[in-house]
Parts: sequence; C-alpha cells; structure tokens
Amino acid sequence: MNLKTMNKIVRRSTPADMPQVLELIKELAVFEKEPDAVIVTVEDLVKEGFGKEPLFTCFVAEVANEIVGMALIYYRFSTWKGRAIHLEDLIVKESWRGKGMGEALYKRVIEYAAEKKVKRIEWAVLNWNVGAIKFYERSGANVMKDWYIAQMDEAGIKNYLAEN
Repeated sequence: MNLKTMNKIVRRSTPADMPQVLELIKELAVFEKEPDAVIVTVEDLVKEGFGKEPLFTCFVAEVANEIVGMALIYYRFSTWKGRAIHLEDLIVKESWRGKGMGEALYKRVIEYAAEKKVKRIEWAVLNWNVGAIKFYERSGANVMKDWYIAQMDEAGIKNYLAEN
C-alpha cells in the first residue's frame, strides 16, 4: 500500500485516542521484549496529557479512522542548549511498518520542534534496533554510542532513600 495514495492523517491526539495509544504502547513493550512492563493506564494518559498542566504532547497517525502509530514528546531543558524536546516513543503497528508511517510521525515531531524553536530533540534507541538506528542516521540524527542511559525505578528510589 502506497502511503501517498492512503487517506492518512498525522494529528495531535485527543483524550479519546488514549485507549488506542495505550495499545500501541503495549505493542512496543512486546517489541522491546518487556511485555509486562507497562503499568500506565488510559486514565493516567488522559490525566497527565490533557489536564491543567499537560506533561506530554502526543501525535497520532490515522488511516481509515484507525490509529496505526504515535509519537509522544515532552519538554526538557539542556543546561548547554536550553529548551529541548524528548521523543519518548515513536510507535507504528507492526502491520504498518515499512509504509512511511513512522517517517510521517518523525517529520511531524521535527516540525513541532521547529515551530517551538527548541534547540535539540533527544531520544533513545535500543542498540539492537538496527533498522531504527539506520533510519535516524540517514535523517541526519547523531546516534551517540558513547553515552549510557541511567534510570532508577520506583523500587530503586525507595531503596536509595531508605538506605541514605
């Protein structure tokens, strides 16, 4: 199927889209080999993305009233550069991969960053996701291989505070 001949829409998400967005998040967790890691709920997504002070912006790719992809972003601040955007996830349903949908979402994120005049867009990519790495490099992104991502989960936070 040719993306140019499809009736596709890339638009900002609404609260009503969050059930389908959550399904995409769960599909990504399976792809990333962590199928049981998702604990966020539709209610969390609606509350945190559409409340008084939204924590994120989400774009969805839609074909024939079906959401087939999404990109979720939020602001960060770089002490070196200033305002930045973090691309948390860019997800396309497996059946829609390779049809340009991911590129359409990626382009929309970059357009949004330009509209907001941010100094940088950042994201993480798994080292085994060679297709994504090649795509990002072809697009002009610098995939930094000399940095590690550090995270502390809820249990780690509690343990650290209990011990210190």
